[in-house]
Amino acid sequence: MKCTVCGALMNAVNTDLPFKLSEDRIVILKQLPVLQCEACREYLIEDAVMARIDTLLARSDGGAELEVIRYAA
Repeated sequence: MKCTVCGALMNAVNTDLPFKLSEDRIVILKQLPVLQCEACREYLIEDAVMARIDTLLARSDGGAELEVIRYAA
């Protein structure tokens, strides 16, 4: 697949990404599979992965300001 920003190749990698759920809550997902551009570092989250992310974020601890969750396929 080619990057929609610069046209370079997108590679499958695992990375850690933060998700800001509110002004007071951030969840970091570790080892998240994404497609990342080898040139500009733009990334793409595939639909199946995004569905799993939605499930993980819905089950996260609502009382924690910062939570770290390991993504497991």
